[in-house]
Amino acid sequence: MSLFKARDWWSTILGEKEEFDQGCLCVADVDNSGSGRDKIIVGSYMGYLRIFNPHPVKPGDGAQAEDLLLEVQLREPILQVEVGRFVSGTEGLHLAVLHFRKLCVYAVSGTQGNVEHGNQYQIKLMYEHNLQRTACNMTYGPFGGVKGRDLICIQSMDGMLMLFEQESYAFGRFLPGFLLPGPLTYSSRTDSFITVSSCRQVESYQYQVLAFATDADERQETEQQKLSSGKRLVVDWVLNIGEQALDICVVSFNQAVSSVFVLGERNFFCLKDNGQIRFMKKLDYSPSCFIPYCSVKEGTINTLVGNHSKMLNVYQDVTLKWAAQLPHVPVSVKVANLQDLKGVIVSLSDNGHLQCSYLGTDPSLFQAPRVDSREINYEKFDAEMKELQKIIKEATKTQDILPKSGKHRGLIVTTEVSPDLDAESKAVDSEVKAEAVPSVTVKVTIQSRVTAQKPNLAVCVQAPLAVTCDQFVLDDLEPDSSETVVLSVFLKGNCSPPELEGNCMVSYDTPTELNPEGIPKVAQCNFRLPLRLICFPAQPSKAANHKLTIDTNKPPVSFLAIFPDFVDPSEDDQANVLGFQFLTGSKTTLLASKTSQRYRIQSDQLEDLWLITKELMLRLEEHFKKQNCKDFACSFSGSIPLQEYFELIDRHFELRLNAEKFQELLSERAVQFRAIERRLLTRFKDKTPAPLQHLDTLLEGTFREVIALADAAEENQVNMFQAFTKLKSATHLVIMLITLWQKLSADQVAILEAAFLPLAEDTQELGWEETVDAALSYLLRTCLSKSAKEQALTLSSQLCMPKDTSRLKKNITLFCDRLAKGGRLSLSTDSATQQPAVMPGGCTTIPESDLEERTVTPGSTATFPDHGQIAKQKSKP
Repeated sequence: MSLFKARDWWSTILGEKEEFDQGCLCVADVDNSGSGRDKIIVGSYMGYLRIFNPHPVKPGDGAQAEDLLLEVQLREPILQVEVGRFVSGTEGLHLAVLHFRKLCVYAVSGTQGNVEHGNQYQIKLMYEHNLQRTACNMTYGPFGGVKGRDLICIQSMDGMLMLFEQESYAFGRFLPGFLLPGPLTYSSRTDSFITVSSCRQVESYQYQVLAFATDADERQETEQQKLSSGKRLVVDWVLNIGEQALDICVVSFNQAVSSVFVLGERNFFCLKDNGQIRFMKKLDYSPSCFIPYCSVKEGTINTLVGNHSKMLNVYQDVTLKWAAQLPHVPVSVKVANLQDLKGVIVSLSDNGHLQCSYLGTDPSLFQAPRVDSREINYEKFDAEMKELQKIIKEATKTQDILPKSGKHRGLIVTTEVSPDLDAESKAVDSEVKAEAVPSVTVKVTIQSRVTAQKPNLAVCVQAPLAVTCDQFVLDDLEPDSSETVVLSVFLKGNCSPPELEGNCMVSYDTPTELNPEGIPKVAQCNFRLPLRLICFPAQPSKAANHKLTIDTNKPPVSFLAIFPDFVDPSEDDQANVLGFQFLTGSKTTLLASKTSQRYRIQSDQLEDLWLITKELMLRLEEHFKKQNCKDFACSFSGSIPLQEYFELIDRHFELRLNAEKFQELLSERAVQFRAIERRLLTRFKDKTPAPLQHLDTLLEGTFREVIALADAAEENQVNMFQAFTKLKSATHLVIMLITLWQKLSADQVAILEAAFLPLAEDTQELGWEETVDAALSYLLRTCLSKSAKEQALTLSSQLCMPKDTSRLKKNITLFCDRLAKGGRLSLSTDSATQQPAVMPGGCTTIPESDLEERTVTPGSTATFPDHGQIAKQKSKP
């Protein structure tokens, strides 16, 4: 490992629990000794300033007492330290220390010692500047081409550049379009300041433009004063790099041209003086700091890049030349000349690990001991080889990455849903208008077979369902231990949920020998909520707007057997007919035919049919599974209710259009409100009072309009969420009917669900309509295409909100028509050339006389009205 490991030359730990960052490290001959040896200057956020002069007896030695030249505690945190010619009248180097609200310049000097304690060093404050704004970082250089001295430029947190000509303050300028401060540097070749704005673009401002631009301290708000108070600050050049920058450095060596290096979050760039890219390097790691330095090859520049994997990479332009392992994550790295050793790498971590290292290898003095010769037992080796081959063969039989059996898992999550509702409801802040909102208890048990560190439990249910607590931070679990969490689920929103299922997910870390911090893992478990959570028994309804009939291949089952929680055993009239009253107010009726193997579900709302139909099929499957009946199957031979489905789509899309209109109106009124505020502020600041000209009345009226529009937009958002929930329920119903109608396989059902239910949440940027339309268009041009001409059509690569839903409804109708004519869903490349499958025959309409229901009055009977088919199925050719 010595080949790719940075060799420790000298190291030390600075203080206790101190923090450091990028600008806290600097190397220079700060005491003006003239020996050419650099000193290491380190400042911390705790206010400590330290100066080191390392000279170990042998490489790898720790810090000695005489290595620390100076240590003082300043009153304020140190943001950045720099060394330059900051004092007028002398060209000696001085130390500049940047605090949050102060800039201090010190002279570092040493006194020759007369005793064995050595030399004594001290700092003397030359001058200081109290800052009116909170500082972020600084840079220095010969601004304006001055000779023999350096000027300082400080960037504040609100985007102001404050320039100091040594002991005096020069001027301040605001950067245009500023939001957040970025790295800042100075290029002496072009006499310009280079920074990276929050727009993720490199910007260059010339010093002369800054000097003649509008003074930041005298900037006014009115347009007339803006035009008469100086030149506007304009940028010299801009380059969009598409990511935030960590650091900027300008280098100019004898054999290389002047270059601007920018270290981004995933790339580092080398730019010319005019902003053009010389080259860039994409990084496959997360960098933390960098420093360019002189290369031995003419025309190239070497760069040291540290990353969060504790690695130090050496690049020659874009070519990786060396990689060395560091004992810490560096936040700042420098190259220094120490004790006649040139090119020492000085690195500093955020917790104060300061190290001087070099690249190379140490000779290995280890010699392998001589092994005593012994006879080889071939029979023993052959038996061991056969045993190993047997183990390898057993291990390669399965292709699954994760083990299927639960006994091999490190952590097992199980859930237990209470069969009864809570005696006292745990529902809180429910929007349901019912008299009582029930809740059900869910008990989550976590069993750990290994050491589980930092286990976090997250419980998710689909809105409008809610849980009393969805996040749990648990204590570390020891092997063969368990933890139990109890929570309650209830209906919070005033609409029926599209699913009665929930998910429990536990994230935890398992420590290993190679990784004591732990390997992140996840265990999860699904649970099913009872139907009684969202509805209760009610009297059946005779009339309904929407009806569905499900065919089965088994005799009808009494509702007393499959719905015991909704049926009173003493009432025999509920054996074939059952009513469900949702908490939101709607009602659904379920009937079983006496003479045929059919069930009918009817309701006034299409979306309310979904949960009752799904619950019926699940309970029928469980009932026949208990009777060891494996050939039970359901089918659907009616027409798909597309017209009612399209009405829900139009309602949801209309609310999306309203949301877009409300956003535009809010934006217009907000602009108007701010404009009135500016005019009023100008009137109030005017020394000669002027009439307001009803601006206050206009401001109050605009404010009321903004509040009214915000309330309307919020109400529309609630309505859009309810419409999307109803649309998801109806979509689930359509998918189930298509599955039963065409007898689709599990893979085909997965494709169907991915096409119709691509989004868990609906937003203005990416909505349900455009996403489903793109998915259906792809299926119609691939596996459901009728000719090669359709396959040659190209699809749009951008998803945007459509003007209306006509195209989507046309594609849904065409999709069902292609399935009716024998098309099959597939994602394979040769799906378009597959042969049409034969449709299941014998699909006839359901006679109304086969289904009878009992009315509310016992003993009376009534026949269902004819079931109108809204969307007619086209006959096969």
